[in-house]
Amino acid sequence: MFFSQFTTYFCKTFLNNLATLLHIDTAGEKAMVAISQNGILMAIQENEVFQTHASFLQVAIQKLVAETAISLNNIDAIAVTMGPGSYTGLRVGLSSAKGIAYALQKPLIGLSTLVLLANAASKQTWFIEKKGQVQIFSMIDAKRMEVFGAIYDSKLNCLLAEQAIVIDSNYLTSLTQKHPTICIGSAASKAKALLEDPAIFFVENSYKILDCIQLAETAFTKHEFEDTAYCSPSYLKEFFYKK
Repeated sequence: MFFSQFTTYFCKTFLNNLATLLHIDTAGEKAMVAISQNGILMAIQENEVFQTHASFLQVAIQKLVAETAISLNNIDAIAVTMGPGSYTGLRVGLSSAKGIAYALQKPLIGLSTLVLLANAASKQTWFIEKKGQVQIFSMIDAKRMEVFGAIYDSKLNCLLAEQAIVIDSNYLTSLTQKHPTICIGSAASKAKALLEDPAIFFVENSYKILDCIQLAETAFTKHEFEDTAYCSPSYLKEFFYKK
């Protein structure tokens, strides 16, 4: 009898602690939409044709629901990348995430693309071999010699807030004089051409869906949610266009 009651209690407690999350990332050239449960990737849809992220998104969500048999009503929260990144991509992703969150009365989790990059950098062999005595420069190409960037310590605490930065060899050298530095993101190749130094390491790869899941799970556990009505993308610079 006791074992049966304990099993019932354990199952209820365990199942109640499962977080089922819908992930939406259209901030970059590749879009990712996924469903995770208790930190485990259940299914993912990806799109590498940047111009079709908007048409891809809703179809991808429908496919995920069909594949996992998890209805959107059973989602606990929606996690979405807030930027910086593509102006159009950010608007597409956030508007869809906000629409679903509002319609289903679910909390919204906002993730920084720069923090996601830093999380990915922390898993690099070079970073691990330095035993954490490293700073991370997350950088997204913003054309010419400008990047959307932020700097983090080995525990992902922010050292330099997200901002538009003009990089040159002097700027990169100044970073290495403080700590060995790992640069990660779409602007890493541009930075690599400026400086060769054993105290700086460049990773051109981006983050993966597992990084999104990891940080979204942490935010969900801490109840770190966005204001669905008023949150907006992190553009870092104003968007201008000619009529």
